Amino acid sequence: MELSSRRPQLRRPTWMPPSTNDCRAWRVSPWMMPRYLVPPHLLALAVVAAACSKSDARPPRPSVPVTVAPVTQRSVPYEISAIGSVTPLQSVAVRSQVSGTLLRVGFQEGDEVQKGQLLFEIDSRPFQAALDQALANLARDHAQLLNARQEVTRYQQLVQSSLATQEQFDQFKANADAAEAAVTADSAAVQTARLNLEYTTIRASIAGRTGNLLLREGNLVPANGATPLVVINQMRPIAVSFSVPEQWLDDIRRYSAQHSLQVRVQPSQDSTVTMSGQLTFINNQVDSSTGTILLKATFANDDRKLWPGQVAVAVHLVLNVEKDVLTIPAQAVMTGQSGTYVYVLNPDQTARTQDVTVGRAADDYVVIEKGLAAGQRVVTDGQLRLVPGARVEVKTGGGPPGGGTASGTGTP
Repeated sequence: MELSSRRPQLRRPTWMPPSTNDCRAWRVSPWMMPRYLVPPHLLALAVVAAACSKSDARPPRPSVPVTVAPVTQRSVPYEISAIGSVTPLQSVAVRSQVSGTLLRVGFQEGDEVQKGQLLFEIDSRPFQAALDQALANLARDHAQLLNARQEVTRYQQLVQSSLATQEQFDQFKANADAAEAAVTADSAAVQTARLNLEYTTIRASIAGRTGNLLLREGNLVPANGATPLVVINQMRPIAVSFSVPEQWLDDIRRYSAQHSLQVRVQPSQDSTVTMSGQLTFINNQVDSSTGTILLKATFANDDRKLWPGQVAVAVHLVLNVEKDVLTIPAQAVMTGQSGTYVYVLNPDQTARTQDVTVGRAADDYVVIEKGLAAGQRVVTDGQLRLVPGARVEVKTGGGPPGGGTASGTGTP
């Protein structure tokens, strides 16, 4: 028998892998025989098993790109936010106190006027004539008073000499008293006529900006008309009125007793501009229907950013300033089942979770009461792709949003 012509009959293994894709099952098969004794189909399976063993070495996970920001110490104001409206400190509705024809308007509507500036001039001729008449009456009655007093003096001597009766003396004394009363009345009439004459010239009682002009030259001006000739609103300084819940009243009173409270506003039409003023008024009662207390702040308003009648003005009442508190960007804070946490960047460029206690908000920042230290770096963008221990790659240009002093609300 020629051995080279026959290949040995190999017994097929009774154990088979559950699947041809299960590489581990093939690796445990004890194919420990010379290569020339291995059937071709088993040799192919061995090659597949070797390839599977190489594929089991998983490649390292790629680094997750993130943005980080440092934990910083800063001064954070304790403030109350509200919505306010702009009101002038003084507003004057100009009306005429005498009737007459309007001869002159001394300004253009919308002009800034100064205190004492001429606004309107009314025909003064009738009032000048009334003044002249009152002066004439005063002069007449004054002359009669002088004569009555002389007669009183003369009859007083005659009574003492028994040349006149007491009744005659009393009559002349009464005439003198009546003449004196007439002179007093004439003097009052002269003052009234002079005052009416002055009322024909209307001047600004405050400095401010004029509004719509309702009457022009040639019109008949009524005395104390229902409609004012013009309205003047004081622009500099100006006030902002706002209301806050009554729960803040105790804090407002306590801090206002210690120092003047600063108020910052942002005009609704330009939220990038911030103006600073002082709290000047706290109402003497709480509005029982709304549970709020009315406050007013005064602003210099030199650039006239605040305009009377504006509403929806963002107001921030600063009660106190906390110094050297830890803050991080608000977007770094995550919320989980166990509370709030952040991802902290380790020195080996890996990220780990850290539980934190968050205080009040401060613009784009939050105050950290517990859990972090100054100088640590927290992830502000890319947290959703992170797991504890994951490697990170810090994106260039990342940093804390904004800058400067933060501001916030809450209990100090």
